[in-house]
Amino acid sequence: MNMPEEPEQVHMPHDKGYRHLFASKKVFLQLIRSFIKHGWAEQIDEANLEYINRTFVLQDFKDKEADVVYRAKLKDRDVIFYVLMELQSTVDFLIPQRLLLYMNEIWRTILKNMPQGEAERKDFRMPAIVPIVLYNGKATWTVPLNFKETLNSYDIFGEHLVDFRYILIPVQSYSEAELLELSNLIALIFRLDRVDDLEEILETLVKYFSVINKLTPEEFNLFMAWAIQVLPGSFPEENKNEIIRVLKEAHPKEVETLISNVERAVKKSLDDAEKKGIEKVAKQMIAEGEDVEKIIRYTGLAREEIEKLG
Repeated sequence: MNMPEEPEQVHMPHDKGYRHLFASKKVFLQLIRSFIKHGWAEQIDEANLEYINRTFVLQDFKDKEADVVYRAKLKDRDVIFYVLMELQSTVDFLIPQRLLLYMNEIWRTILKNMPQGEAERKDFRMPAIVPIVLYNGKATWTVPLNFKETLNSYDIFGEHLVDFRYILIPVQSYSEAELLELSNLIALIFRLDRVDDLEEILETLVKYFSVINKLTPEEFNLFMAWAIQVLPGSFPEENKNEIIRVLKEAHPKEVETLISNVERAVKKSLDDAEKKGIEKVAKQMIAEGEDVEKIIRYTGLAREEIEKLG
């Protein structure tokens, strides 16, 4: 499947993190087998899976979309998995239309690169495309899964309309129990994608200790690359560089050290936040003309620290 060079794109951290993650055939296969409950999902093997280093982003959406394309063989049947990643907080009702356009672009590219005359053969069949939407927003996904339901009067014209049903993988909807039961890298990623602060990151790392500990070196490196790309959004600005350094220095099979270092960084961040709060109170008391001794009693700050604030 010959593709033109990938166009230049602007991606948010989540886009880059997930695209890098799913460039690994092993991780992509883990996604398919963990969250798609169809018999054919078990028929795919890594040897017959090919990552297509190409993104089918239309001009109107070039700064918005992140996608992943794989080609596979299922018992000599050609199939393409097209994953559109909707990595934002809002539900996008244009997704079915865009999926159709992307699928058509894939088929158009295949036809364009085929040897002359091959497509005219009676037994020629285009590869099946299985559209998948990975959604990590918190709002419930209310977009129709069937394309025809986005068309006016679809109930009247029925089978005469273009139709397909995409597979939805809603990151936020899987329970803690479901993810822990899967006990694999993609489940760990999905759980961490839902954290809001440093303390929750630490709690998750502790809870998933055994999962992290059994990751292969390749999986561990992919996990840390994703974490460095995505998690800093939850870090306080003044502690961000230190926590990123901790993540970058992590090594496979040293999970206890990783968690200990993250715990130390989290404690420092919380201590810094508490100190800032105390200093804010002290500044307010200074502005109101309060006595230094009273400020010492209320805040616990040393006289020298209070004098510096003044």
